[in-house]
Parts: sequence; structure tokens; C-alpha cells
Amino acid sequence: MNTVPIHPDSYADFLTPDELHRIQLFRLQTVVQNSYEKVPLTRDRMKERGLNPDHINSLTDVAHLPFMQKTDLRDTYPYGLFARPMSDVVRLHASSGTTGKPIVVGYTRDDMAVWTSVMTRTLCAAGLNQMDVIQNAFGYGLFTGGLGAHYGAEALGSTVIPISGGNTERQIMVMQDFGVTAIFSTPSYFLHLIEAIEATGTGFKDLKLKVGVFGAEPWTDAMRAHIQDRAGIKAYDIYGLSEIIGPGVATECCRQSGLHVFEDHFLMEIVDPETGQVLPDGEEGELVLTTLSKQAIPMIRYRTHDITSIITEPCACGRTLRRINRISHRSDDMIIIRGVNVFPSQIEAALLKVEQSLPHYQIVLSRREGLDQIEVQVEVTEAMFRDRVSALEQLQKKMSQAIEHVVGLRANVRLVELQTIARSQGKAKRVIDKRREGSTL
Repeated sequence: MNTVPIHPDSYADFLTPDELHRIQLFRLQTVVQNSYEKVPLTRDRMKERGLNPDHINSLTDVAHLPFMQKTDLRDTYPYGLFARPMSDVVRLHASSGTTGKPIVVGYTRDDMAVWTSVMTRTLCAAGLNQMDVIQNAFGYGLFTGGLGAHYGAEALGSTVIPISGGNTERQIMVMQDFGVTAIFSTPSYFLHLIEAIEATGTGFKDLKLKVGVFGAEPWTDAMRAHIQDRAGIKAYDIYGLSEIIGPGVATECCRQSGLHVFEDHFLMEIVDPETGQVLPDGEEGELVLTTLSKQAIPMIRYRTHDITSIITEPCACGRTLRRINRISHRSDDMIIIRGVNVFPSQIEAALLKVEQSLPHYQIVLSRREGLDQIEVQVEVTEAMFRDRVSALEQLQKKMSQAIEHVVGLRANVRLVELQTIARSQGKAKRVIDKRREGSTL
């Protein structure tokens, strides 16, 4: 039984609604005032709407404020959205984009303290404490994942191994020799580790690993079930983005039934992706976040393009922070095939419903005679390739039917041998779009 007391930072997870609302309103008014005074883009857009900070008298008034987008960070590169002088900024991170310059985010000392606190609360929610040995396989450097998780784990009192991503052989050695009890990584990289560990012939039975904390890319409940079954661990989903703070915006608790948003620092809305209108709790739409305590680069009504919904029921864990459903997809990772909207996560969910399917797949888009074509390459075991041709054809048919049932589109399924699809050290590249030469998602 775990007798370790609740970490002091985690008491904020159990505020009463009135306590939380008072904190949120005070911080919202402060961040709007700060941004209005220090960030020209915010001030100009508010003036265009006839707004000033005095108009923010309730939490619902946030809906009157203009949205911010990732393009705003690129257009004001590198420091145009900063609300503090560089003498107050103690850390810079950058998120690499597919085109153009990266987006740059900064942190004051107080921002760093908030980031450390929300990551500490994240790890507490996964049941970790100072007795744990944590292997941090998130990438270190300009990417926010590695250092964000690192500081939270150290503040919790855990033993942290800053191994970063890659070098799978070393990852396995450290996991075995150092008595690792928890690992941080992207889910796709951990799938690669599962394969590599099983290839050694030892499997997970000889490891002390009990918890995996996974983020930085969308993943499905089916993939979670696959990871937990193969590795014998509890797999927790965490959510964050560099523009807001990095990892530490929301996390699953021991119930694994939605992600608690740290609402004392991040005000959330769900809006219609097309109209921008705020939707009622429970309806699916785009997550919009406002940083309530960020000093260096406050983000007001930031459109994440992540699609989710607010869970209205209280969580059995006792936390009073509201939850969102795990991110199912992004509004901007949608692909359109012959007029049908398709998300990679839908195809993943369909494939994992089929027995003998492995969670390693790639979607290849092409155009033939003016028509869009979709091929889904799926890895299967060596044993399957030694089976009868009829069995392979039957498996292909089942996968194709499963995809058609979910997305309403028939795809050409091609079964490939193990290790055919390139493994990622970070976020997996699920889509190769040959309709635009060299384009990948």
C-alpha cells in the first residue's frame, strides 16, 4: 500500500468550485491586463472589438476576446508576443514546424515554477512518488517534453534518468540495470521498445517497470490496451503543447477515464471548429486554452486544433478539476480522400479491432488518373506470412472492411513484414501524401 502523503502541489486538484472560480477570475483579469499593456497584437485586436481589460468581469466574458493561433507566433517571430523583457526570461524553447521558422516560447522564473508544479501534479496523478526511478525518454533540448517532465519528477523527489530519446539498446540496458519503475516517452516510441525488449527473449517479467506516462501525439484506447497487455504496465495519457506551457496542461489519474485539466492555470473552452462559437459541456469540438498565470508569453483563447469534449460527471478519484476526453484527433490533421474526411486515429482504431493486427501502420496517399487513392500498410507477424495465402487474403479483407465501417471509405490494405515501416524516435509519421510530392504528416 502506498503510504506516501499527497504532494503539497496536488491540493490544488481538490479545490471547491467557488475557490477555483475565484482564482480563475482573478488570474484571467490579471493576464488580460498584462497582455493588453505589453503585447501590441493583443491590444490592437481588443481595440478593434471595442474591448479593454475592464470588460472582463466574469469567466464567460472570455468569449468576447479574440482568438490566438499558431500563425500569430510565427508572424511575430521570435519575441513579438513576449510580455516581459528578455532580462526576465530565464528559458526559451522552440517547437519545430513542418514549414518556416519554429515557434518560440519563453518562461520567467515564476513560469518555470508553475510548469514544475503542474508536472509534479501530473506524476502524482499517475501514482508516482519519491520511491520511483523514472526513465525520461522524452527528447531534451528545444522540445519542451524532456525538461518539462524532468523538473516535475525531480520536484516530486523521484530519481530521474535523463536518457532522452533514441539509442534503443541503451534504453533497454538502463531499464534493466537501474531498476526503472516508470518511463516517459511518446506512445509510438514505447511500442518500438516493446518489440526490442521482446526480441531479447526476456520480455517485461524481469523488469520493475510499472507505469508509462505517454504524450506528444494522439493515441487510442486500443493502443493503450495493447501497451498494457504487452508490457504489463499502467499506461497514462498526458496532454500539453509548447504554446501553452509544454507537458502539464492535463493528465489522466488512476481511473484512466479522461484527462484532468489544471484549471487553476489553464482556462478551457470547447468551440465549434468552423464558427468559433462556444459549445456546451459534453459536446465535441476544438479545445481553446487561455493561460491564467503565464507571464513571459501569455496566450489568450489559443486555438489548439485538438478535438475533444468536456466530461461533465465528477471523477471517482475525488479531483474537482474537470476532465476532457482524450484527444481523438486534430482538426488540422484531417485528410480528404474523394470527398471523405479521414483522421489517422480513425484508421488506427479500426485496425486494432482486427485480431493479428499490429499497431504499426502507415497511410500512403496517391493520385491515379485524377482520383485519390489510399493504401494502408500494416505490419503482421512472421507467423502470418508463413500461413496460407488464403489466410492473408482473409486478414486483408477484414482490415479493409473494418476501415470502411469506421470511415466510410474502402482502402487498399497491404500487409507487410515486421520492421518494414520505419520506427520513430519521437512522434510517428503516420501519413505519406504523394499527391503533393515530398509531403508527410
